[in-house]
Amino acid sequence: MEKRIHAAHAAADWALLERLCRQALVKNRRDRTAHRMLGYALHQRREVEAAVTAYQWATEFWPEDAELLVNYASLLVEQARNVQALPLLEKVVALRPRHSICWAKLAQCCYPMGRHQQGFDASQKALELARNPLERLSGLTQRAIHRRELGQVREAVQDCEQAIALAPSDMAGYANRMLFMLADPACGAQELAAAAQDYALQFEAPLKSLWPDFAGIDRQPWRKLRVGFVSPDFRDHAVMYFVEGLLAQLDRRQFEVFAFYLFPGSDYITQRVERHADHFIRLASRPAQEQAQAIRDQGIDILIDLAGHTGNSGLLAMAHKPAPVQVSWLGFPATTGLQAIDYKFSDDVTDPEGADDQYAEQLYRLPTLFCCYRPLIREPLWRYQPRYQMRPTPAVANGYMTFGSCNNLGKLTDEVLALWGRILQSVPDSCLLIEGKNLGNPETADAYRQRCVSLGIDAGRLELVPLDRSNQYLTYHRIDIALDPFPLTGGTTTFDVLWMGVPIVSMVGESFKSRMGAGMLAHLGRTEWLAQDAEDYVRIARQLAEDVSRLNAVRQGLRAEVEQSVLMREDIFNHHFGEGLRAMWLQWLAQRQCPGDEAAQQQAMQQWLQDFPQQWGEPPVPGVGLEPGLRVPLSEAHQRLQKLVDQAKAKEPPRGGQISDSHWIAVTELAETVLCAVPHDPVALACLAEVEQAHGHADFAVTYMRYAAEAMGLGAIA
Repeated sequence: MEKRIHAAHAAADWALLERLCRQALVKNRRDRTAHRMLGYALHQRREVEAAVTAYQWATEFWPEDAELLVNYASLLVEQARNVQALPLLEKVVALRPRHSICWAKLAQCCYPMGRHQQGFDASQKALELARNPLERLSGLTQRAIHRRELGQVREAVQDCEQAIALAPSDMAGYANRMLFMLADPACGAQELAAAAQDYALQFEAPLKSLWPDFAGIDRQPWRKLRVGFVSPDFRDHAVMYFVEGLLAQLDRRQFEVFAFYLFPGSDYITQRVERHADHFIRLASRPAQEQAQAIRDQGIDILIDLAGHTGNSGLLAMAHKPAPVQVSWLGFPATTGLQAIDYKFSDDVTDPEGADDQYAEQLYRLPTLFCCYRPLIREPLWRYQPRYQMRPTPAVANGYMTFGSCNNLGKLTDEVLALWGRILQSVPDSCLLIEGKNLGNPETADAYRQRCVSLGIDAGRLELVPLDRSNQYLTYHRIDIALDPFPLTGGTTTFDVLWMGVPIVSMVGESFKSRMGAGMLAHLGRTEWLAQDAEDYVRIARQLAEDVSRLNAVRQGLRAEVEQSVLMREDIFNHHFGEGLRAMWLQWLAQRQCPGDEAAQQQAMQQWLQDFPQQWGEPPVPGVGLEPGLRVPLSEAHQRLQKLVDQAKAKEPPRGGQISDSHWIAVTELAETVLCAVPHDPVALACLAEVEQAHGHADFAVTYMRYAAEAMGLGAIA
């Protein structure tokens, strides 16, 4: 039987291998070979849960079998179950301390968990023990990703360059190099574009002759378009702060929305996306060619990448050109390098005139900011809680000024920290708060503190705060003035800062990665916080710190400024985004109808514009996805909410303050669903007030009613 099992494995006949293993285990429940191979066979057949169960069973019999454990852990890591995989891999390296690949797998597991020092140490061990190019490549890749998180950006880029030289056909080295170059002060936009071109030459060029011609596609200019969003980040991820509102309310008269999900794990935010999208399709763990074919099978007209050169992205699938029009947006603040991607959404501040030569894509500059922000995606109802509301600037009580940053530590280069040290020197008694991963580890914190001291920061004026996701937004209550890093400026973090009422000092840069702060502040109307150079940066920070009462007044009003600006006006953004998609479609049609003749193309588009459907000039009716495949108008969702409230009121009055009755829970859940589709919806807020009032929470009821009244008075707000 054992020979037959090995033969089936060698032939990659996974169905036969599974059957043989099961037969062997019927005869002998402890058959080691069958236990090793059963989970592997099921994994290859993409029967993930069955494979996990098989491995769990196997480890009960063979808990010290390193080969079994590493295969089991590899499956768990692939499925984003790193917490389960970590103890298995720690055991594996104890069992096989001289095996490089085991240490590399441990380092890989540590990354999503934010255990970067442990991951870096494991990668160093992997490199020390590497016996062949493949093991060295694995060690370099893992060391690079952890180095970046530990602030060793230049070294991380160098590791990637070594990996590319070692394995020119391995994609990870190229993608990681571009990602890490973003924060390297020595790398400008042209260097990034050149690196992206290297990627395209290696991975896209061989596919171009196979691109479809889309000859049979329906070429009506005003038909409803099938728009696909490709992302591994339809989950608890920064991208969702900018995507959820668009998925929920992109004009369904014009567009049918497809979400292609590339990450193996799911969470409650994934469930929301499943409700927002018209179609939700999982493509994780499939080869790029299969992903591309699955997208093509859906007849997508416009395909939008939301990840760029980040983990689990769909760029290789898009290199197969599965849709006639392909677009880059979010995820990666530079060019993809791919000719298969036709456009990139941007704006004229973040990508000003003259920036076009930094991109392989054609820039489509929106008349608003390139994205639109929504806070507190993990807990949407917390947006209305008192602890997230404006407070006095902390200097009022402290008597001294606190500058701060909650950005990824990889962005805080030596140049950044040295400039921040100059700010402390120019503002007496001020301090610097830095929040970041692993700063709760005493050794890591001590090393980081010493680094700051070597760059001119007084250790007594430095406060290092461990990153705790439960404190997101709350740390800003401790910061008077935020400091934006450079050349890779803050993205989501800067939106968070501004929404929490904290002024931020940012520096204008030469390319998108260093102009995100410029774009936000320009569209907010706060360009006085934008520095042209290092001296200007220090001056702005010092001037903001000079008048505590003025700083406090700014803080109290800044959230209203942000929410009423285009930074958070989803209705405005979604309208312009939809216009952009239609313009791209018309351009594609014109190019096919009049190839090579730009004047004729313009004439064709002008002719089509005369037939613009007039009803599309009116704002679309908001919709609410109640469950996958069930989208209703907002008015119908309101009717359902009111019916649930009436049913809950007809029951016996609640006893005690806890919301435990199923009817009131149903009201709360549907109200939250509505608010995730239409933020600040007054009817949903009023229903939540009913819930709180019924349970004796008068203060919360009043709070919800206040927001409902404000929403009705202001109309549609972000």
